[in-house]
Order: sequence, then structure tokens, then C-alpha cells
Amino acid sequence: MSIQVGNYHADGPFGNADDLQARSGVYVILGRGNGVTTWNVVDVGESANIRERVANHDRAPCWRGQSHAELTVAGIYADQHNRMLIEKELRGTFNPPCGTI
Repeated sequence: MSIQVGNYHADGPFGNADDLQARSGVYVILGRGNGVTTWNVVDVGESANIRERVANHDRAPCWRGQSHAELTVAGIYADQHNRMLIEKELRGTFNPPCGTI
């Protein structure tokens, strides 16, 4: 399963962080309301292990506080250099309400 996030094909969206691979990359938290088909970018971040980072994230209360009926996560797998560039690009494009670089 994949979803287009900006210029990238991401793995997901998944309702559970356990479905992400335990790899280096960028995670994108997505939310949408009841009956809505379009996803909103809630947060973007990068980590050496995106599965672990999302599962134990300190910004999770902000994700839940955005009043979305459904929250999911998507992953873009990349090495350290590229994941930082991708995170910066996606944050600039979507200006997510949770977190900062």
C-alpha cells in the first residue's frame, strides 16, 4: 500500500506504527475527518528508526488534539542525509500544525 505525499511515494497509510518498517526515514502523520477522503498532514519528522520514533513520540498528544476522526502514519525510507532533506521539504510544503524542525 502506498500514498503520495508531496513528491514522494510513502509506505502506508497505516493505522498502527507497528506496520512501519524499523528503518531510517521520514514519517508523516496524516489525519482526516469522518466521511472525508482527503488526508491532512498533521506532523512530519525523521528518525533512524521511524517505527520506534512514532510509537514513542512526545508529540502524539498534539496529533490527537487536532480533532481528526482518523489518524494514520506513512513512511518514506531514506538514509540520514536524504531523510533530513525530505523532512525539510515536506514541512515547507505542508506546514504541519504539530512540531517544528
